[in-house]
Amino acid sequence: RGKMNYFTDISALLGIPLWVFVLIIIWSAVWKLIALWISARKSQLVWFIALGVINTAGILEILYIFVLWKE
Repeated sequence: RGKMNYFTDISALLGIPLWVFVLIIIWSAVWKLIALWISARKSQLVWFIALGVINTAGILEILYIFVLWKE
């Protein structure tokens, strides 16, 4: 079985179109990478680990970037 079949199965299980599921994955990955990059630059190891481990579809990452991160 190819990987796309797994994505198709999961999106069908969730009851959402495949393109929406893929869009959510991309959305989450972009925010996660930005937040991880910021926390690494600021030497915030606890945040780096938390952001790397906890998956919240970008919610925790967005909060970190716009609420908790101070220049």
